[in-house]
Amino acid sequence: MGFLGTIARSRRADTRFRRGFGAPLTAMLVTALMLAACASMEPQDSTPFNAAAPVPPPRSPAVDEKTSVEHRRMIALFDGEYKYPQAETYLNNILEKLAKADEGAAEPYRITILNSPTVNAFALPPGNVYVTRGLLALASDASEVAAVMAHEIAHITAKHARQREEEEKRAAVISQAASVVQSKQKSQEVEALAQRTIASFSRQQELEADQIGIRVSAKAGFDPYGAARFLAALGRSAALRGSLMSQYASAGKPDILATHPSTPDRVAQAINAARQIGAPGIGKTDRAPYLAAIDGMTFGDDPAEGAIRGNKFLHGRLGFALIAPEGFVLENASQALLGIKAGGAEALRVDSVSVPQSTSLKAYIASGWIDGLNDSSIETTEINGMPAATATASAGEWSFLLAVIRFEPERIYRLIFATRVLTDDAKTRFRSSIESFHRVSADEVKAVRPLRIAIGTAKPGDSAETFAARMAMPDRPLDYFLLINSLTRGETLQRGERYKIVVE
Repeated sequence: MGFLGTIARSRRADTRFRRGFGAPLTAMLVTALMLAACASMEPQDSTPFNAAAPVPPPRSPAVDEKTSVEHRRMIALFDGEYKYPQAETYLNNILEKLAKADEGAAEPYRITILNSPTVNAFALPPGNVYVTRGLLALASDASEVAAVMAHEIAHITAKHARQREEEEKRAAVISQAASVVQSKQKSQEVEALAQRTIASFSRQQELEADQIGIRVSAKAGFDPYGAARFLAALGRSAALRGSLMSQYASAGKPDILATHPSTPDRVAQAINAARQIGAPGIGKTDRAPYLAAIDGMTFGDDPAEGAIRGNKFLHGRLGFALIAPEGFVLENASQALLGIKAGGAEALRVDSVSVPQSTSLKAYIASGWIDGLNDSSIETTEINGMPAATATASAGEWSFLLAVIRFEPERIYRLIFATRVLTDDAKTRFRSSIESFHRVSADEVKAVRPLRIAIGTAKPGDSAETFAARMAMPDRPLDYFLLINSLTRGETLQRGERYKIVVE
């Protein structure tokens, strides 16, 4: 039960992509193309798409004691461990202060930074706290990070996992009993009620952890309003991602089964909890020391795990690259490369499957993994020295151009393009993107340098726009500058204040 999402639930969703297809991909919906195709960028084995390739360097003895299976699993699920001593030292100092302020805590927790651009945090007993690079990049000061870490520790001290497990067992017993003595419809109604009850139970636990975390971080000397500020930033982050991917932001309209409360509700309750402690201005934010601790940290995707530069995607470890059609916004998801054009009229997905070498590409593309296939459109070809096959499919208002490329003897990459109208122009643009798929050289990989956080000081005449002009972001640099600095559009920068920017 993390500050930002239920880890077990979200990661279970990822693992399903490694089991291959259980049903044809429905060509009726771009949503299915983007989210529900059961494949991954990786060969279909136990390795997550974005698992870290290099073995992390030896750690200090105090941290090396964390050798539990859960610890290793969490590191693997979130792209490996990210070593950044200055940030680790700073965050561990915060954890020591939280331990002294929390009467329910014993020894201080220890930090592990995860090499993931996603925004998340969680804790595991007996003393492990995890935060992603993405969370550190979004946070603006120490009080925000302190609130997040105190929230995660609160889940453990309040025994939320045990309480949830007992609630799930109780719901399972009720559902099982209903299935025996009641009709199928009534049984389904009971099960649905149990699911809603568990979801509500989880939301209450999140709010309780918020309250505990705010009190503990305030007792440790931090600004109690840090939690509300970070939750607000989290909501803006979700909205920006949603707008970039042409999806409606839904932070304020949670599904009734959502395990976390809506962001506005959490922000309002966090502010109320902080007011019970004191008026704004109490407690320290430690903004300058925090920014110094994350200065130089990698931002966004690790190039070894897939780098997006404009409409070009390169994956150093998997060894391929391609160029998406102009106007596409790309997202390096754990199960695939996803892309969508402004307005949502066109989309793409790139993933991989394991296919026996004895299966021809023509036979595979016609094997039933996508609905609406036009069998007569299948053509065999060659893409940059690799055997390939292409075809078209259609259903309802959507048309698809497909390509499968044999990258290795038993490994096939699939490029799936969707459009409402498959015009000659769309075919030309999609085929150009397909033909850009190639194996990358060592020099090509080295040429892609990781993005990193840099700290700049506002001078007379500086504005959000002048700082945004220095951002190495291909899409909406001003919006990203405002986001990572918790600024609103039109807000004046303070002379002498330090701000985060993203540079190459």
